[in-house]
Amino acid sequence: MRYFQESLKLTLAYKNLSEYDRIQDERYLFPHIGGCPIAEIVAPEILAPLRAIEAQGKNEMAHTMRQLAGQIFRYGIAAGVCDRDPAADLREALSPVVVKHRATITDPRKVKELIRSMTAFSGSAIVKSALWYSAYTFQRPGEIRHAEWTEIDLDAVVWRIPDAKMKEREAHLVPLSRQAAEILQDLKPLTGHGKYIFPSNRNTARGDEPMSENTITATLRRLGFGQDEMCAHGFRGMASTILNEQGWPPDVIERALAHAEGNSVRAAYNHARHLPQRREMMQHWADWLDGLKE
Repeated sequence: MRYFQESLKLTLAYKNLSEYDRIQDERYLFPHIGGCPIAEIVAPEILAPLRAIEAQGKNEMAHTMRQLAGQIFRYGIAAGVCDRDPAADLREALSPVVVKHRATITDPRKVKELIRSMTAFSGSAIVKSALWYSAYTFQRPGEIRHAEWTEIDLDAVVWRIPDAKMKEREAHLVPLSRQAAEILQDLKPLTGHGKYIFPSNRNTARGDEPMSENTITATLRRLGFGQDEMCAHGFRGMASTILNEQGWPPDVIERALAHAEGNSVRAAYNHARHLPQRREMMQHWADWLDGLKE
C-alpha cells in the first residue's frame, strides 16, 4: 500500500517539481491527505483542503494545488498504485481565478524616471543586479528569484528555465542581451559558489536559499514608486506594452513572455522560429532601457 505523501516524493524525482511546489504541497495537502492510501482517496477529501485555501482568498493557489495533486495521482496510475485521478473531478468545483492587473509603468517619461532611479540605487549589489535583470529579461519574479547558475549558458548567451519552474509547465529559453549577460558575469564572483544567482541576504555565503519574494517590490518602494505604480511583476507589462507599441510582432513578444500556446505543435514550432527574432528584440529592449539613463 502506498500513501499520498510517499507518492509525492516519488513524483518529485520523476517530474522534477520545483522546490516551491514541494513546499506548497507539504503545507496545504499533507496535513489533510498526506497519510492516506493513495488508492483510497476520493474527490471530496481533496476538495476540503482546497476550499480552506479558497477561504484565505488564494484562489490561484487552490487551482495550483489541484493540478499538483493531479500530477501525483497520474504518476500513481503509471506506477500501478492507483486506478484514477480524483483531482480531475474537481475542475469545475473551484471558484474561477480572478485576473488581477499588476501595477506597471508604460509611459516612456515615467519609465525614464524609473530607469534613472534604478541607476542611482546604492543598496546591495545583488539586489540591484536582480532589479536590472528583471528589467532586461522581463520574466516572472518567481523565475528570477529561483534562477540557478546551472540554468545559465554564457557561451550560448541563454537562460534555460526548466519546465518544473514555469507557470505553464513548459521549458522556456530566454536569449540574454549583452547587458543581462554582463550582470551575470559580474555576479559570478559573488554568488557563483552557491545554487541561486540571486540568493537571500540572510545566507548569501551559502547561496542555498533564494531572494525573498518581497525584495524587488520593496526596493521599488524605496525608489519612490508606490504599490499602484509599479511592482516586481510590472516589468513584464512594461515590456509587453512598449514593445507592441514599437511594432515588434505580437507572437515574438508573447513567446518571450512565455505565455501559454494552445496548440502544442505550434508552440514547439514558434519556439524555434522566433528565437532569432527574440534575441534581436531582447537586445533592442536592453539598449532602449540603457538609452533612458542619459
